[in-house]
Amino acid sequence: MGLKADWLREIKHILEGQGIHAENAIQDSFKLLLLKEGKLILNLISLDQYDDPEELLSYQFSCFQEGIQVIHLWEDIWQSRKEQVLSRLKSVMGLNQRLHGRSTSVEKISKEDAESFLEQYHIQGSAGGRYRYALQYKGEAVAVAVFSHKRKMKGKGEDYTSAELVRFATKDGITVIGGMTKLIKHYLRLFSPNDLMSYADRDWSVGNAYRTAGFELVAETPPSPLYVDPVSYIRYFLHRVPEESDQEKINSYIQVFNTGNLKYVLYQ
Repeated sequence: MGLKADWLREIKHILEGQGIHAENAIQDSFKLLLLKEGKLILNLISLDQYDDPEELLSYQFSCFQEGIQVIHLWEDIWQSRKEQVLSRLKSVMGLNQRLHGRSTSVEKISKEDAESFLEQYHIQGSAGGRYRYALQYKGEAVAVAVFSHKRKMKGKGEDYTSAELVRFATKDGITVIGGMTKLIKHYLRLFSPNDLMSYADRDWSVGNAYRTAGFELVAETPPSPLYVDPVSYIRYFLHRVPEESDQEKINSYIQVFNTGNLKYVLYQ
């Protein structure tokens, strides 16, 4: 049932409290919630269970071929990022208010403002980057994108440069139509890299937004092992466990994994 036995019931209760019908289902070892009449499936993964990442990917792919999206929701992500999970689900289900990107304006924002926005609205929180822009609507940021600086890619040519879209998020309850594309075009006009890459989390995404924006799928990264602190629910990659952690604390961590990423590139 998980470290907190009621977390599976809690998700369904909260979803239905917001008018979202969710139907319980079990398939093999998977504990599922069926949404959108079965067209969206939440695979609920407790920290006290073990699944083979390849089994998760295989199930996700077989559903994708039938037009069904599968989201792998881990217990620690739910416990630590409930508001962001609910926001993302409503976005995937098309329940957000829709705002046209042409009614917004692009503005450069500070590192502090970007971090605050992303911690509040992105399921993975903030991340490092060099350039930060927001879409403003009636004086309020409704979307934020963070980009890296350009890097030389001499293997592709003497003057070839590449950059990365590190983060993109919208305000809770809002979908900005064409918003990601608008921010990307602004960055490309300013810095003109030969390509812009980005990664979609396979636990959550099938890459629809990237394909719509003109990106091409170029690679699929393999699942990565992670450690979870069972108290704080903070996730660490194996090489990023805090050095000050004592061995007893490290031994209490729970090993999990993600299902990897989809790497997309927008060529110029």
